[in-house]
Amino acid sequence: MAERRGIFATLGPWLRLHDQHRGRLVVGALLMLATALSALGLLAVSGWFITASALTGVALAAGAAATLDVYTPGGGIRLFAVSRTVSRYLERLYNHDTILRLLADLRVRMFAGLARMDASRLAGRRASDWLNRLTADIDTLDALYLRLLAPPLVALLLGAALLALVAIWLPGVVLWLGGFLVLAWCWLTFGQARLGMLASRRRVETLEQLRSGVMESLRGFAELEAYGALDRRRAQLDEIETRLFKDQWRLALVTAIGNALVTALIGGVWLLLLMAGAAAFANDGLSAPVMVMLPLAAMALSEGLAALPGAFTQLGATLAAAERLNVIDAAAIVAEGDAVLPPGPLSLSGQALSFRYSGALFDALHDVNLHVAAGESVALCGPSGAGKSTLLALVSGQLNMQQGQLSIDGHPVGMLLPDALAAGVGCLTQKTDLFDASLAENLRLATPEADDACLWAALEAVDLKDWAQSLPAGLETRVGEGGRQVSGGQARRIALARLSLTQPGLVLLDEPFAGLDAATAERVAERLEPWLKQRTVVYLVHEHDPATPKPGMSKVTRSIGLAPRHASTWRTPAESVTL
Repeated sequence: MAERRGIFATLGPWLRLHDQHRGRLVVGALLMLATALSALGLLAVSGWFITASALTGVALAAGAAATLDVYTPGGGIRLFAVSRTVSRYLERLYNHDTILRLLADLRVRMFAGLARMDASRLAGRRASDWLNRLTADIDTLDALYLRLLAPPLVALLLGAALLALVAIWLPGVVLWLGGFLVLAWCWLTFGQARLGMLASRRRVETLEQLRSGVMESLRGFAELEAYGALDRRRAQLDEIETRLFKDQWRLALVTAIGNALVTALIGGVWLLLLMAGAAAFANDGLSAPVMVMLPLAAMALSEGLAALPGAFTQLGATLAAAERLNVIDAAAIVAEGDAVLPPGPLSLSGQALSFRYSGALFDALHDVNLHVAAGESVALCGPSGAGKSTLLALVSGQLNMQQGQLSIDGHPVGMLLPDALAAGVGCLTQKTDLFDASLAENLRLATPEADDACLWAALEAVDLKDWAQSLPAGLETRVGEGGRQVSGGQARRIALARLSLTQPGLVLLDEPFAGLDAATAERVAERLEPWLKQRTVVYLVHEHDPATPKPGMSKVTRSIGLAPRHASTWRTPAESVTL
């Protein structure tokens, strides 16, 4: 009982999502049932008609008078044959369309969940793990309706229809036949699921390890070859693959056992009905055509039972996929406020801010207090590990607050609508995210409605216009995955140009001029000045002295110093904020 409650709790979110398509699922199940009942009717009427025709022919050959209505059963055979074909076609078309709709909903829901997760949770697993959840695990869940919900229900209803048919002529057999069918149904569902549970669960986990291992090996192929580690890595992948093959072999064996039981069940029902029918025929309680019809009708059980062993043997895989996706679904449920930010420059203030990453020895931030007035430009200074990037992530909502109060324009960050926070706070982080698309498409990620003139202006602001115009395809030039077709400095400036197409009230720039020579940094800062002076700007840099500013930082007249929590001494000529 506890195990069943656990299964329903695991599948609960996905059952509720299926319930949103209840109408389509009911129609799909009815089409499946219509196909199965048409097969039952086709076999029953065909068996009766063939036997009746043969006996009538024998009687006529013997000189006896005999008549047979061939039109009614012939019409019935054609009706069931056509209805079976049509319902099968419609069922496949309709149900697969429903599954594609469900998969689209699942992927949108999961992608939205990943987008709402904070950076510390995302960093807890590798990117390949999240990708596996977003693709393979969601594909595994398509079995929930098409293989695990509708087929066993259709099998029960088909068995009930057979029992109703048998009850008309052999009522004494119904109880035995019903008990036999119920026991077989329970084994083909619950029994198969129990036999394959562990192996199918392990198979999902092993597949994830194999996919992640292959992806990481391809990504790090040059390093593996340089250090002579290819053979060792290949051996590791071979070991994972061996474990996968063992589980697949076990699942294939369990499925084969289930398929053999289906064959044995149908054969047993056929034999039971044939023996009972023969006994009734011998006592003149049943006609010969009906005696043949009932065993043949039992063969239609394959329509409802044949799919059960394979589907329920893989129930563990479906549960494992649901559990892994539940992590995303649950983690994405965060408290969201309803506050919005006004247009124009925004103030930033923090009181007693503290944050520690999971497993870290020291706080990334500890008891930090700061205030940046609206319209002000300041430099937040500190060496690596001082917490600059952590503070940026907290302000932008990429990390959830642990301790302290962080406010933008007087509104706590946690009370801001996500869309309002995204629109009000613009960030240039240390990591430059460019996609394998054109230069124009990467720029329009910030402002999809921007025309080419706006894009050229943004590129000119970061001193990339001449470079882009020299490209054979211009704005349509692809930058490669992660910006591999451009240099690191160009990638940073493309990201900065993309940011300049937006209108945030608070801008956080993490080392915006890193990798640029002094002349280029000065030109970029000068061209961005009209855009920056309309908003609050926080520069995250290693050091800044207003008296002797570095290239691009001449307009920044105030700095705030941050020191790592584990550094007992660290000094800056600017204001000091102890971490």
